[in-house]
Amino acid sequence: MTQPTILVTGSSRGIGAAIAAALRARGARVIGHASKAHDAHTIGADLADPTAPARIWQEALDRSAHGRIDVLVNNAGLFSANPITLSDIEWLDNWEDTLRINLTAATELSRYAVRHWLEGASGGRVVHVASRAGYRGDSPDHWHYAAAKGGMIAMHKTIARQYARLGVMSYAVCPGFTDTAMAGDYLASRGGPGLLADIPLGRVATPEEIARIVEFCALDAPESMTGTVIDANGASYVR
Repeated sequence: MTQPTILVTGSSRGIGAAIAAALRARGARVIGHASKAHDAHTIGADLADPTAPARIWQEALDRSAHGRIDVLVNNAGLFSANPITLSDIEWLDNWEDTLRINLTAATELSRYAVRHWLEGASGGRVVHVASRAGYRGDSPDHWHYAAAKGGMIAMHKTIARQYARLGVMSYAVCPGFTDTAMAGDYLASRGGPGLLADIPLGRVATPEEIARIVEFCALDAPESMTGTVIDANGASYVR
């Protein structure tokens, strides 16, 4: 693709910021997203709002050079504890917030992208940043996070199987612990450095490592890899 236009959700920090930087370094036109816009290249929208995905997609199209998005990177996510000891309403509210942001919003954006590519935009790519938790599960306080990421993986595989012949490719990346503020909070809550004993590599991934994988999927991966899930967890979970 000649200067592809790529929409990256959750691009203001951590893995998302590294993804945006890596793609821009390759010459891509990156349209970022964050809960609040912090620069002219970023669309501000809170994915907890059910109307946000439609607004993000339309604004991204308006900002694109030729009314086309070539690649969608579903990276935005919410990671917060949800102990089963909370009240019923608190627990359910936390569940629904996480599913809304981590899965439903990504699904809606994927739907807009697939329709866009099927309605005359000559195909495109979706890259989903899922998680090891989608396969391995997660802590007792993170049922909702694991369920959302498992759902994202299932959605990704469905897109790949149903639309490959029509030029729509789908790839997924499943990081384990990554050196971001979000993962740092989790590490601290689970015993800090002691948790590294579960990672044969002996360290967590860096955002730049995950970004390199996403960059490959967005720009370089052969079409025959559509439907692939790439693990990046230091061998803490192998399939």
